[in-house]
Amino acid sequence: MIHIVREKATKQQIDEMLQELESIIKLAVDIEREILAGGGGMHADCEMALLADGSQQTDIWGAGWVPDTQEVLFDALINIRPNQNNLDMVIQDATIRRRVEAIVRPRLETA
Repeated sequence: MIHIVREKATKQQIDEMLQELESIIKLAVDIEREILAGGGGMHADCEMALLADGSQQTDIWGAGWVPDTQEVLFDALINIRPNQNNLDMVIQDATIRRRVEAIVRPRLETA
């Protein structure tokens, strides 16, 4: 199940986002609107949810969240974008990585 998360995610939302892959949540993060979509089997599914919600594709970056280790991952096929100087699955720009992490952590991290 894919959820668009604008505030801190509930335990139920996290559990539902984990249904597909069990140990990792695939994410698409809109760094301008400071929201994320998580869940499903592919980052592109999350990206589509954000696009349908009004996000611009150039503002969306793929990431992952590992609840067991509280780790943010920065690799996704949707990150390959030569027109934005990102030629790899991993987000190359450190500023964008920091922005993604600053959006993900407060919404998904548990104490």
